[in-house]
Amino acid sequence: MTEMSSSTWLFVPGDRPERFAKAAASGADEIVIDLEDAVADDYKPTARDAAAAWLSNGGRAWVRINGVDTPWAEADLAALAASPGLRGVMVPKAETARHLAMTGERLGSERGVVALVETALGVHNAYELAACPAVRRLAFGSIDFAHDIDAAENSRSLLLARSTLVLASRVAGLPAPIDGVSVRIQDSEYVAEEAAQARALGFGGKLCIHPAQVSAAAAAFLPSDEEVEWAHRTVAAFTGQDGAVRIDGAMVDKPVFERAQRILARASVTE
Repeated sequence: MTEMSSSTWLFVPGDRPERFAKAAASGADEIVIDLEDAVADDYKPTARDAAAAWLSNGGRAWVRINGVDTPWAEADLAALAASPGLRGVMVPKAETARHLAMTGERLGSERGVVALVETALGVHNAYELAACPAVRRLAFGSIDFAHDIDAAENSRSLLLARSTLVLASRVAGLPAPIDGVSVRIQDSEYVAEEAAQARALGFGGKLCIHPAQVSAAAAAFLPSDEEVEWAHRTVAAFTGQDGAVRIDGAMVDKPVFERAQRILARASVTE
């Protein structure tokens, strides 16, 4: 599994090292050790040391470091850069490509940067962020973004921001972006609904804050049995044709054929 195809990204608090292995065994595609929002200021050095220790002793994860405008960001990078298990870092409040490029230089070319877009300025600069060579993927910090623009946190109010990240990712040739967290920890139906809405907009993954959310989120990014069956029939019928064909009373041309191929590619991830 690479971050290109990863659909579930599970946060685990950096000051709870006893949870790191449990998170890794949760079934999530990627683990993100959180040194930022999940950790109180007094415990940030302890959390940083715990993350570096685990990543130096067989653990593998991404790390959400503290923001560039905080007194902990430099120390986070200094402590983590040499950790062999570091997959990359998630940069909160990502707003400038310059800062992301500098972060990438500190990590080296084998590690990536996930730009967590959480502000109006970040969304405004989304195309520049996505074009930064260090950036492997964009992610949406929906809660902080809604707070920043003083809006309700719902699908309608955040539609423009979400679609902007989808378009910016596509233009830059990045994988589809990762949607924000669902705050209802034990409500699998709600998590699945939010993840399905994100997938319908063009997102390719979701941030999770509890292992109980992982399976519901993952399922939402996989095609249904009906979609897979349709895709198989569509590919079979269209292969070798020069023009459009009719399937189930609907016209199928090249763009529809390519959509069917994408569905089968997504389905093959779990096969």
